[in-house]
Amino acid sequence: MTFQTTLSRRIFTAAVLCSAALAAGAQDKYPSKPITVVVPQAAGGANDAIARVVAQKLSEQLGQGVIVDNRPGAGGTLATGATARARNDGYTLLLTADSAHVIGPALYKNPGFDPVKDFAPVAPVATAGYVLVAHPSFPANTVAEMVALAKANPGKYAIASAGNGTLNHLIGEMLQKAAGIQLQHIPYKGSAAAATDVVGGQVPLSVQSLPSAIAFIKAGKLKVLGVVNEKRVAALPDAPTIGETIKGFGQAPWYALFAPAGTPAPIVAQLQAEVARALEHKDVVDKLATVGCEPFKGTAAQLAALVQSDLPKWSRVVKDTGATVD
Repeated sequence: MTFQTTLSRRIFTAAVLCSAALAAGAQDKYPSKPITVVVPQAAGGANDAIARVVAQKLSEQLGQGVIVDNRPGAGGTLATGATARARNDGYTLLLTADSAHVIGPALYKNPGFDPVKDFAPVAPVATAGYVLVAHPSFPANTVAEMVALAKANPGKYAIASAGNGTLNHLIGEMLQKAAGIQLQHIPYKGSAAAATDVVGGQVPLSVQSLPSAIAFIKAGKLKVLGVVNEKRVAALPDAPTIGETIKGFGQAPWYALFAPAGTPAPIVAQLQAEVARALEHKDVVDKLATVGCEPFKGTAAQLAALVQSDLPKWSRVVKDTGATVD
């Protein structure tokens, strides 16, 4: 073998290795294809509205499609469990509500996932306004009047929710417990379906997220009896909180982004940074505000701590209210 032949082969081998390295580097660049964000609730609710606002901005920032995939069912536990088992490559993510992530495990004997072990927290995303609404013909106009009416007629009035095990359901149960009243719970397949039937007069009451109800409220098709949140919400500044009537009552529903456990740390860090960047944009803040939501800024570590603290809290709520999903 001549020196020239040996040199040529070495040059060829080096070129092949270089090309392979370049190809690998191109493949490793994240994201190199569309990302799917699973929303474990039906379209039309708070989680869906938040996901679509944030997904659009992330798509612009990342230069790839970010697709929202609604998969409702079993209080969000079915889709949450399926996402936990998805490939941990950063292309299947979960944008979920506290109800599905930390309440579901307390309600279901076998939720199909472990909220701590099966997920890598990415970042908090938003909080949403929640309200107790009624059909305009309902005889009560305030929380105090509703409580008095319900006490005088135990079990007579129904309250619609987005489904068994959802946040709407749990808040309704908490309200009954705190007020000492009894309402009939009617679960629907999603917030939009529940709101539609209250608007239609089939059910008099419902706990609704503002994204699901605000258009009906502004059109006069639903009336607000009280705000669920601990503080009044910017979208309805004149609406009193339920806590102003029932002392100590109040919740701050949150929504956050998670990845399957084992997702590479650089990808999680990149996604956290992109979410933080998205929440700084005025158009994102404005779009969230129009549906009664606000940015919830924080790190992956802060989200992990929030999950850890909320799990025992909601377990106590489920036990104290006797809430079931049968």
